[in-house]
Amino acid sequence: MLPARGPALCSALRRAAPCGFASFHCSARRPRGARVAVVLSGCGVYDGTEIHEASAILVHLSRGGAEVQMYAPDVPQMHVVDHSKGQPAEAESRNVLVESARIARGKITNLAKLTTVDHDAVIFPGGFGAAKNLSTFAVDGKDCKVNREVERVLKDFHKAGKPIGLCCISPVLAAKVLSGAEVTVGHEEEEGGKWPYAGTAGAIKELGGKHCVKEVTEAHVDTKNKVVTTPAFMCETELHNIFDGIGAMVKNVLKLTGK
Repeated sequence: MLPARGPALCSALRRAAPCGFASFHCSARRPRGARVAVVLSGCGVYDGTEIHEASAILVHLSRGGAEVQMYAPDVPQMHVVDHSKGQPAEAESRNVLVESARIARGKITNLAKLTTVDHDAVIFPGGFGAAKNLSTFAVDGKDCKVNREVERVLKDFHKAGKPIGLCCISPVLAAKVLSGAEVTVGHEEEEGGKWPYAGTAGAIKELGGKHCVKEVTEAHVDTKNKVVTTPAFMCETELHNIFDGIGAMVKNVLKLTGK
């Protein structure tokens, strides 16, 4: 007789060991990881999502066993920047949702459909898109407005007690929307160019947030508001340091989900 295979093997094991059968792979289910939404702001550091940051977030979420869905608002970009020159391309216009689909490999959803019911946490990568497309911070500073859907998402997750992760410039969104939230964008002095955007720390305070000094490899956890932030490319440093800091942020976000 041939040895039992497939369903027959499972049946044989059930007869042989009815009490311990759940320990076998043919029956046991892998625990589901946290369901995390990642909100993009386009594609490219100067006018959208910082691609290295988005990729690092996705790698760390994958390693942490999370289920990921990417979202973006269906709105025009503030402008388009020629990344080879670092200058606006005056004759071009692009859509944030369409451009974000490049990073999501096509699997992108309109931000208007993002709800706390479907997700355990939300993470916002940085890039100038967070300050240009998700808000007007790049133009208006402390007097900025936040995209309506972005504001809704931040408030909904905060109200539901679900963690919010942000990196690079995107912590300004939490500072604006969640009064008194503790965030970090790194150091508060430029220190010879190592922290070229150190002035953002002062803007965070003007927005109503509390700034906490952290190294690029660290994350700050606001346990009261469940907001987790890390400096990322606010620091001029090697890529692996940014990757590690984002890893610390993702790890703490996942920890706060309790899954």
